[in-house]
Amino acid sequence: MQHTDIVVIGAGQSGLAAAYQAKQAGRRAVVLEAGDDCAGSWAGYYDSLTLFSPARFSSLPGMPFPGDPERYPRRDEVVAYLRAYGDSLGADIRCGQRVVKVSVVEGGGFAVVTEAGLEVGAGRVIAASGGFGHPYTPNLPGLDTFSGPVLHSSEYRSPEAFIGKRVVVVGVGNSAVQIAAELAEVARVSLASRAPVRWMPQRPFGRDLHWWLTRSGIDSAPIGRWLGGRSMPVIDDGRYRAALASGNPDRRPLFRRLEVDAVVWADGAREDLDAVILATGYRPDLSYLGGIGALDESGMPLHRAGVSTTVPGLGYVGLEYQRNNASASLRGVGRDAAFVFKKLAG
Repeated sequence: MQHTDIVVIGAGQSGLAAAYQAKQAGRRAVVLEAGDDCAGSWAGYYDSLTLFSPARFSSLPGMPFPGDPERYPRRDEVVAYLRAYGDSLGADIRCGQRVVKVSVVEGGGFAVVTEAGLEVGAGRVIAASGGFGHPYTPNLPGLDTFSGPVLHSSEYRSPEAFIGKRVVVVGVGNSAVQIAAELAEVARVSLASRAPVRWMPQRPFGRDLHWWLTRSGIDSAPIGRWLGGRSMPVIDDGRYRAALASGNPDRRPLFRRLEVDAVVWADGAREDLDAVILATGYRPDLSYLGGIGALDESGMPLHRAGVSTTVPGLGYVGLEYQRNNASASLRGVGRDAAFVFKKLAG
């Protein structure tokens, strides 16, 4: 077994931000990534995905996002940026090394084991596999009996396969609305959700929303999730709200149930259905921390602002609402990585 100061699990945006902090502090870090490169989950998102934050607010520490700072980068631009960032770090990043077990070593420290058989010992571990490793499938009536395709948004790529189809998109967030609007150009689409869509203008008073959040200090304030369990509003320049207002796609209350080849709506109306897309979010994939007391009964990490409250020397970067509403974003993981690294090093 080789030894290092710190093991970072994951080389997506969160792990890269943590590796940057280790480099700045002069600590030896080994970064273990399950995938083939440093793009994290980004390469697997749908083709048309576009950031809701401008390039100037979408950077990791030490490397501005290239190009026009006011544009809204697309998925492939983010993937290229993350790969370039990983190359620039000169860090010990090992791809194809999916971590399967983290153990606490008697006398202090950790032993980290990968699926490929690599073993690394370290005094500190940062779990930076983020909060989006496990697509969440809700328990919807009839979902298990519906015979058509059921895709999570993580599996959706483009609308071509749905031309002329009847599709229901389940969800109420940015991805749900963006996917539904895109599909509505080639298919008959309903956006189904328990709650109405909540909107937030992308450029209030002529400035991007993130400019206001940064200038006011709200973006970096350690206030956690302030929405009280409600869904995040959809950031919109007007086109998505207009699309739903036109009925293409239409928005409906969540259906009563699915049948073999149909949907039964809340009002009892039954309609033939071809496909369902679940834009229902994600949960952290932290199974490798099982057995050391780091997780609660539902598999969620026990932490305060990214520092484990039960396992000394263990930290997290990239969890949703870890310290504030920007925690799981490109603009937020750098701040959180710096905070967590300082706490662990101290």
